[in-house]
Amino acid sequence: MTTTGASLAIPRSDGTWAPLTLREPREWAPHPAPYRSRVAFAAAHVVADPYGENVPGAPAAIDWDATLGFRQHLFGYGMGVAEAMDTAQRNMGLDWPAVVELVTRSAALARESGARIASGAGTDHRETLSGIGEVADAYLEQVEVIEGAGSQVIVMASRHLAALARGPEDYLAVYDTVLSQVREPVILHWLGEMFDPQLAGYWGSRDVDEATATFLSMVEAHASKVDGVKVSLLSAEHEVGLRAALPEGVRLYTGDDFHYPELVRGDGERHSDALLGAFAAVAPAASAALTALDEGDLATYDEEMAPTLALSRHVFEAPTYYYKTGIAFLAWLSGHQPGFTMVGGLQSARSIVHLAKVFALANEARLLPDPELASYRLGLLLEAAGARR
Repeated sequence: MTTTGASLAIPRSDGTWAPLTLREPREWAPHPAPYRSRVAFAAAHVVADPYGENVPGAPAAIDWDATLGFRQHLFGYGMGVAEAMDTAQRNMGLDWPAVVELVTRSAALARESGARIASGAGTDHRETLSGIGEVADAYLEQVEVIEGAGSQVIVMASRHLAALARGPEDYLAVYDTVLSQVREPVILHWLGEMFDPQLAGYWGSRDVDEATATFLSMVEAHASKVDGVKVSLLSAEHEVGLRAALPEGVRLYTGDDFHYPELVRGDGERHSDALLGAFAAVAPAASAALTALDEGDLATYDEEMAPTLALSRHVFEAPTYYYKTGIAFLAWLSGHQPGFTMVGGLQSARSIVHLAKVFALANEARLLPDPELASYRLGLLLEAAGARR
């Protein structure tokens, strides 16, 4: 049996092994209430049913107990849940019937827990759409389901719209239609092509400044219907400029998994709130940091956030859209799910060497609640892959 303080080794890509000392687990303080100084959403993954036919192209078979249990874990650290987003494999294995059940179940759990939930509305329940009018109708069909479940709406970027739009005016027309009919203020999600290559040129231009101008004009026209915007372009400079240009009262929810500590901390005048896949992986440490921020303790905030960043940057390294594999792997190592299987077989999307480094960085950040279990499970994975010293 492996104990904390024991020396381990993890494989490198050249076939050598790097030494590692298993660190003592940390007792993270629970924080079931929301934070005073920042709004924090964690974009949560789904846990695959180990007995389901979760192979490429098959409908999603979900382990509902583990999936909802993970959301309860996030609620316990003061996180709202951003549901049915790309972290949950939207457009990468999570089909619409599974989305409906996921949002319905999660929204009910959030109500019971007094927690916040916002869920993604897109157009992915339709295989083909023939014009931007149909894109708007498809959005509204999903909006109706999400609002009916009692969840706030996140208007996701649409692959259909990216393929059909001839210019900025088509984006504006679709979003005008959708935002004029939502019941409550929504979160708008601008997902960059590093997360989904099919969204290249969203807002009608591959030039980021031109796309931003179109995006801002739409937000300004519908500011009363926009709670905030989530921007996932992995550019801190762009985000700082955008949040300064947003209308009064519209939040900037950072989706930057490479720079979130500085963006959430802010510059003394403005700050970003958070809607991050990374927070699903580092919730206890993020909770400790946000608790310190509520008390105005910036030094402790920086100290608590710092060890999470190397882990997040590794999980989200290129090709970034496979980050979901690292999120699920960490949940397995931490005992939040019984196995390391994913919808669509996506557990194969990262290498053994990549995943072993995920283990090492989580260990360094003291984010493995049971290091013995985590090291045992890592050993099972390495053995199955044929990685032997």
